[in-house]
Amino acid sequence: MHFCHSHDIWRDYPELVPGVMLAGGVTKDAAGATHTARFNAVAASRLAASTEGELPEVQAWRRAFSRMGLKPTQYRCASESLLRRFKKEGSLPQVHPLVDLCNAISLAIGIPIAAFDVSKIADYLEVQYATGSEVYVAFSGKAEHPEPREVIFADSAGHAHARRWTHRQSASSAVRDGTTTVLIVAEAMHRSAAADIQDLTAAIADALEAIWSARPNTAILSQHSPRFEF
Repeated sequence: MHFCHSHDIWRDYPELVPGVMLAGGVTKDAAGATHTARFNAVAASRLAASTEGELPEVQAWRRAFSRMGLKPTQYRCASESLLRRFKKEGSLPQVHPLVDLCNAISLAIGIPIAAFDVSKIADYLEVQYATGSEVYVAFSGKAEHPEPREVIFADSAGHAHARRWTHRQSASSAVRDGTTTVLIVAEAMHRSAAADIQDLTAAIADALEAIWSARPNTAILSQHSPRFEF
C-alpha cells in the first residue's frame, strides 16, 4: 500500500508540504486526556492573541480553497472548523483517543490532520482530482459523488475518503473503536510549513509512543519524494 499526491496536485500546489505516518497498536481504551489537554491549552493561547482567520496556516488554506473555486468561508479546512468550534464551545467532543489527540494537535498548530483506518483503504490513498464517479459516504450514511475536478483522497476501489481536500473526511475509513492501524496525514501550505510539519509529526509521534507505546513510521513528502510506502 502507499500514500501519495497526484502529479497534477503537485503541479498546481507546489508549496504543499505533507507529513505522513503509519501507526499500529492503536486501542480505544488508551488514556490520552493529559496530552489532549496540553495541546488544547496551546490552542486557547493562540486564539486569545488572534482569530483563527488570522493564523497563517489557515490563511494559506483559504487561498488554496479559493484556487479550487470554493468560497473559503463556506468550505473551511478541517483545522479552521475545529478552531471555530473550540473558540465557541471551549472544548471539542470526545470521539476516540487518537482522534481527540489529532484534533488537539491540529488546534494547537493550525494544520489539518486526517486519520484513516488502514483496513478500510483499498490498495492506496491518493490525493487527486475527482472524475465524479467516486463514492463518498457521509457520516449521515448518505452516499455522494464528488464534483469533477474536486480534490479528493481516493483509493483503487473508487472510494473518496475525503472531499474538498482537507474539508471533510468520509465515514467509510473513520477511526472507530475497532481500529488498530492508522494512516495519519497532515498538510500545510504556509511560509513556515516545512518546519511546522516537522514539529507536528514529531509531536504526534511522541504522543503515540507515550500513550500507546507505538513508534510510527513517518515521512515528509515532496515533489521529489512524493510517495509513502506502508
